[in-house]
Amino acid sequence: MAETNQNNTPHEEEKEIDLLEMAITLWRSRKKLMIWSVCGAVIGLIIAFSIPKEYSVSVKLAPESNDSKSTGGLGALASIAGLGGNSASGADAVYPMLYPDVVSSVPFMTGLFNVPVKTKEGSAAIPLQEYMTEDISSPWWSVITGLPGKVLGLFGSKDEETDKQHKLDNFQLTKEENNLVSVLKGRISASVDTKTSVISIDVTMQDPLVAAVLADTVVNRLKEYITEYRTNKARRDLEYANKLNDEAKQNYYEAQQRYANYLDHNQGIVFRSAQTVRDRLENEATLAFNLYNQTAQQVQKAQAKIQETTPVYTIITPATVPIRPSKPRKVLILIGFTFLAFISCAAWVLFVQPMVQSHKDNTAKAQNDPSITE
Repeated sequence: MAETNQNNTPHEEEKEIDLLEMAITLWRSRKKLMIWSVCGAVIGLIIAFSIPKEYSVSVKLAPESNDSKSTGGLGALASIAGLGGNSASGADAVYPMLYPDVVSSVPFMTGLFNVPVKTKEGSAAIPLQEYMTEDISSPWWSVITGLPGKVLGLFGSKDEETDKQHKLDNFQLTKEENNLVSVLKGRISASVDTKTSVISIDVTMQDPLVAAVLADTVVNRLKEYITEYRTNKARRDLEYANKLNDEAKQNYYEAQQRYANYLDHNQGIVFRSAQTVRDRLENEATLAFNLYNQTAQQVQKAQAKIQETTPVYTIITPATVPIRPSKPRKVLILIGFTFLAFISCAAWVLFVQPMVQSHKDNTAKAQNDPSITE
């Protein structure tokens, strides 16, 4: 045991001596460390103030739960038996977990192109597509990073000029439309809390008013999409019920008119055949009325079904115009670049500079002593 302690002690002393020497070396180069740190801070400030400001708006809404209405007593028994599962996903193909996919889909994104937005400094509303292509600013280094692509584009095949009468086709987007969809996907996102089913819509734009307007528009478009999907079958049933009701109404009016015309032209006739025709026309009118009455009830049921299947959403956090930008975080950028410059300088002083000096010394010895080179 004594030997192991004696063997471990020198290693620990060497480690302490190494750390002490490193600290002494850094202290001797403190001026260089300060200069590098100041340079890193200056670069961080330049980058932080070169990045355009971004404003974020978050809207939270909670959908109405229809599990108890749709499943009833059978759903309760199934849940007791452990067979409940995800009833929402079984009843609806588009359940809350798929809302983020709906928002990020191409038809949903392209549907936002013509949304009129108004900047905080502007006076007239312009389409979102025009705002994204003309009013979005980029940092100065994007010109440098994008220069190779522009140079390659000069030698590549030139695309045909976009026709002014071009119509948006979600099946085949142009290059500009595809790029705009990609940009919007990066600025508009949706998420769902698996525990509470609360839907969060997040929008980030360089103008606070545009961000708030677009967030409110995305929420309304999502609600319209889900409502249209949920009530699609009920609306088709209502349309079919109205068609049957109109036909039954027309048949009833025609049967009633035939019965009335027969009575007008056969007053006072006591023949058995005449009474038989009258009874038949009366029965036809009665049957037509009963059918008309039944179809009218079906129309009312279909209208009630639409109201029943229409989803209800509660806005927990509405869209408001943000006051402070969410990006860039200038303090974090400043600290990050300062720390990076300090670490780089310390690595240079502790590792790179000794290696360079050692290489220079070995080269000088080799030049002064010919036997070493031989």
